[in-house]
Amino acid sequence: MVKDREYLEQFEKTMQESEPVDFKKNFQIQQWLYEEARSLGAFPPADPLDGIESDIRIARILNGVRETS
Repeated sequence: MVKDREYLEQFEKTMQESEPVDFKKNFQIQQWLYEEARSLGAFPPADPLDGIESDIRIARILNGVRETS
């Protein structure tokens, strides 16, 4: 639990400013995560639209939009 939010935000800002973005490293990490998901059988999903209804319902709730049907 974070007790001093301002301190944490300042710490994160300092870290981001002191460490330049390494696109090559970030892309490599993304590739590793993708390969791991494929090896575990979690990606790509068998049915990409499976569960889309619940995703839409959650998005509407989060965005404060009422269902029309």
